[in-house]
Amino acid sequence: MIHMTNISKSYNKGEIKAVDNLSLHIRPGEIFGFLGPNGAGKTTTIKMIVGLLNPDKGSIVINGHDIENETIEAKQSIGYVPDNPNIYDRLNGIEYLNFLADVYRVSEDVRRERIEYLLNMFGLTDAAYDPINTYSHGMKQKIVLTGALIHEPAVWILDEPMVGLDPKSSHFLKEYMREHCNRGNTVFFSTHVLEVAERLCDRIGIINKGKLIAIGTMNELRGGEHAESLESIFLELTEI
Repeated sequence: MIHMTNISKSYNKGEIKAVDNLSLHIRPGEIFGFLGPNGAGKTTTIKMIVGLLNPDKGSIVINGHDIENETIEAKQSIGYVPDNPNIYDRLNGIEYLNFLADVYRVSEDVRRERIEYLLNMFGLTDAAYDPINTYSHGMKQKIVLTGALIHEPAVWILDEPMVGLDPKSSHFLKEYMREHCNRGNTVFFSTHVLEVAERLCDRIGIINKGKLIAIGTMNELRGGEHAESLESIFLELTEI
């Protein structure tokens, strides 16, 4: 579903290497957690995956489409939630969702059903016609998630998706992520909540200083069956 091959990205005329020769293959049916300290290169990697940044070198293929050469086709497969979403806060919730449904060419009947389902899941039904600029941070996160998933994309790219969510909405999102992958789709998400990653992810990748330093299932990261937590593995690998 996601193939990244030898991608690199530098800033400040090459002085700062944010991502350094990163290769990852995220499989169909897989929830993949992408972890790392602040400044490790997680968000830069995600922005390259979704086409907001061009890598200095390397290639990225999403659902069979090269993000650079088949940009529209690749992006049609993606539902993207950034770490700091900027939304049209003078619209109300329904206007925002209909705008995104128009962008993704979701039919009237299908969008109505999906909007109703997602708003109900996130507890936003009563606020759907309120201006977004009256929403709390958590409500804005929910409306962004709803908009990103309205076209039922095969690949979800979520940068810190649980931030601001109440426990009930976070629970429903995690269940929805698993249901999505059980249908043969893919979720790629970053998080600082290591307990969530440990319980939810099929595989985990850890990036530090732009380099992938570990990847595997929890048992593979542990090096066996002994009960070492993801937190202790993470702290040891990143030398915090």
